[in-house]
This record gives sequence, C-alpha cells and structure tokens, in this order.
Amino acid sequence: MDISVILTTYNQPEHLERVLWGYAMQTWPGAEIVVADDGSDARTAAVVDRVVAATGLDVVHVWHADDGFRKTTILNRAIVASRGDYLIFSDGDCVPRADFVATHARLARPRTFLSGGYVKLPAAVTDRLTSDDVRAGRCFSVRWLLAAGWSPDRRVTRFARARWFGRALDLLTPTRRSWNGHNASTWRDLVLAANGFDADLGYGGLDRAFGELLRNAGIAGRQVRHRAVCVHLDHPRPYVDPARWRRNHEIRARIRHDGVTRSRLGIDELPSTESPVVRRASELTSRVPAAMTR
Repeated sequence: MDISVILTTYNQPEHLERVLWGYAMQTWPGAEIVVADDGSDARTAAVVDRVVAATGLDVVHVWHADDGFRKTTILNRAIVASRGDYLIFSDGDCVPRADFVATHARLARPRTFLSGGYVKLPAAVTDRLTSDDVRAGRCFSVRWLLAAGWSPDRRVTRFARARWFGRALDLLTPTRRSWNGHNASTWRDLVLAANGFDADLGYGGLDRAFGELLRNAGIAGRQVRHRAVCVHLDHPRPYVDPARWRRNHEIRARIRHDGVTRSRLGIDELPSTESPVVRRASELTSRVPAAMTR
C-alpha cells in the first residue's frame, strides 16, 4: 500500500513544524507527506525545507496564491499532486501519534473510509509544546499533559494504547462516523470518483459534505477515533463566516436530499488559468520560488 498524507495549512509555520516532526517519527515508513498550502507566506516554505533537511521526509509542498479561504481548491490540487493509492487527510495543526499512519493503514478496508477525531490542547499547553516534546511523544503522555496544564475530559481514553480497548470504545461510541478533515482516510480511486472537494464550500462543514458524497455512493464509514490518535494545537479562526456556514448547510442538505455522489466544482473543474507551485522533496532545499515569497 502506497500512502500519501495530505495536510492543509495557512500561515501557521510553528504548528506545521511540530506536525511534520510528528510524521518524521511514524512507525510506518515511507509515507508521502503532501502539504496543501492555501497561500502562506515564505515562512511556511522555510519550515518545510528545514524539516525535510533534518529528517529526510518525503514531502510535496503544493501552494497557490492567497485569494481568501480556498481550502477545498488546495485540497484538490494536493490530491492531484499526490502519488499514494491510499490517502490520509489531516491538518497542519494536528500532531499525529507515532502509530497514526500505521493505524490508518492497518484498519483500511475496501469501499470504506475511516473516521477519526482529535484531542484539543488549550492555548497554554500548545504554547509549551516543542518539537523536542513531539519527537519524544510527550504530547501523548497523560502525565506530561496534566503537568503542562491540560484539564482531562472524556477524551482522555483516546490516549490508551491497548488495541482491544480502542476497538471496544470505537464500537461503543455514539459519535457519528463522519468524514473529519483533521483525521480521515480512504482510497484514492474513491476520492477521484467523488471528484474531490467542492469549491462551493467555505469553512464550516466542508469535510462533512465530502463524507456525505461518499455515503451516497455506498462507501461506509468506520470509527477509528480511539485508535488513530492526534492532538489539535490551539489557534484563532478569523475566517469563520456565519453566512458561509448557512450556505454550506444548504449545500449539504441538497447533497443528502438528492443523493449527490460527486462534487459540483471539484477536481475536474480546477481552474486552468492558475497553476499551483508544486515542490517535491528533491527540490525543497533549493531556492524558494518567487511566487511563495509574496
């Protein structure tokens, strides 16, 4: 199985650096990491280059110009640029546990997508977390988190490492098996059949909409939130727009009502008038293209 991990990011270089170090520590070797960059400035390219130079990670950096919130478009560009036949989706603010990729690979099944979650870290713990802590796996130690100021809740059970325990909790949880963009995976051919993500959608449920396309096509979701574990780093969300939330809900209602199985404005409709910058691992230590410095 060839795996590509697709991470979305926008001007959060400190978070992305810790996340990339998390992927450098994975027990599953050789996964391609695709950074889907929605128009960040040169700091993000510098972080990618620095971590690749230090770790040898197989990274592809896919960037387009900043023109507002275009997460779905850069996701589609990253899908096109990826090589894996199995795709894991997460974000550049979600640090994976060392077995994250291996768990997605182990639990993958035909015509199925995996539905994971995260444990959210408060600002104080996020600020304290370093790349050294990530490399040592401390952010997945309940003892370390408590000492750093984390207040545990029911999600503390996600840090348990016994496979049987995680499987039992995933079977028992009432949480829906939705597509969650911070922690979800499925086969490349199923993503392409759904035409990727819909550019009509802004922030607020765009990931769930993609899962609804899959379900309409008969692709079943499988719960893995207690087995595929990541922690979410705190950050503000200045792009939240109530009007866009309402528009997204209208689109999702149409998808469910009409049984839609393909995005209306997806991969096949990517604008030909704009070419993304795609840098592969062999190119990352070279000069950053001028477009990325804007």
